Amino acid sequence: MKIKKGDTVIVISGADKGKSGKILHVYPKKGKVLVEGVNLKKRHRRSRRSGEKGQIIEKPNQIDASNVMFLDPKQNVKTRIVISREGGKSVRIAKKSGAVIEK
Repeated sequence: MKIKKGDTVIVISGADKGKSGKILHVYPKKGKVLVEGVNLKKRHRRSRRSGEKGQIIEKPNQIDASNVMFLDPKQNVKTRIVISREGGKSVRIAKKSGAVIEK
């Protein structure tokens, strides 16, 4: 996977199409990512103690990695990522602007 934790991505398909957010977690074996503010699911939580109220908590759910694209840091548009070697190190480069993606 070329997308890493902390990258800003945009959703390109599904119910949340057009939304963008930061990646919170990557699941490479499943091919899924967890994006903040995208694919929110409601979880009903029962009160733990007497006198305490129950709550409805919204949590982000996993989304398939093929449904998100990296957001270019310079031009703020969706772009693909190229991995190339510079000075003996692998570097990620944004395809549209040619900017090196820091990690």
